[in-house]
Amino acid sequence: MPHVYTDQLQNTIQLKEYPRRIISLVPSQTELLFDLGLEEEVVGITKFCIHPEKWRREKTIVGGTKKFDFDAIAKLQPDLIIANKEENYLEGIKQLQQSYPVWMSDIVHLEDSYAMIHSLGELTNRASQANEWVQKIEKAFTQPFSFVKKRVLYLIWRQPWMAAGEGTFISSMLETIGMQNAVEEERYPQLNNDQLQRCKPDIVFLSSEPYPFQSKHIAELNQLLPKAQVVLVDGEMFSWYGSRLAQAPDYFRQLHLQLNSHTH
Repeated sequence: MPHVYTDQLQNTIQLKEYPRRIISLVPSQTELLFDLGLEEEVVGITKFCIHPEKWRREKTIVGGTKKFDFDAIAKLQPDLIIANKEENYLEGIKQLQQSYPVWMSDIVHLEDSYAMIHSLGELTNRASQANEWVQKIEKAFTQPFSFVKKRVLYLIWRQPWMAAGEGTFISSMLETIGMQNAVEEERYPQLNNDQLQRCKPDIVFLSSEPYPFQSKHIAELNQLLPKAQVVLVDGEMFSWYGSRLAQAPDYFRQLHLQLNSHTH
């Protein structure tokens, strides 16, 4: 009797049994599968799946998140592929859906993450482990954050500048810790220097991913936005929505201390 599952885009997939050959096309979900104990079942990951480090050596790399290696995927004969609406590309997903069960996540808020973790636990026969992870993350987020509601410009790219706008998981994380996104446009708008200045941010977060912002970029933003405090941040803590979320609240508290110690 096949089991029918509905993903976060309301697509249904059928599985005859629990999957034994899983491909993950999303870095944060790859790490989650590792933390759910699916060492044997996961056979393929992307080149951007950097956690756990040992899987990069042990698992087959099936291309990037926006460019799949269809031949490598076919050789692995997956019985489940796990993907994400935003991080993967629609044409590639449509092509995979013709041959394999593809389970899609769509994550904007913490609640979506919890639902995704529970669903993947159910799909892979790891429901109790998934439940433990959700409880762990919920517990980590229950202690209040003491950020003052400041306007934050969260930059993810340079040349052109790109920011995380409304309707993104990053934006909802900023709200969760008590900050206000200075960018009102949806998704990931490109901004020129004038538009950056019009955002009037109190704080600029330079994310470590996807663009690898470094200390040398702080001066550039200080010139453009002399009134803002410019800080490098760990992008994984703001944008990874799997088991890494359990570490995020501690990181946010350290960030709060860092912002307070450098206020001019």
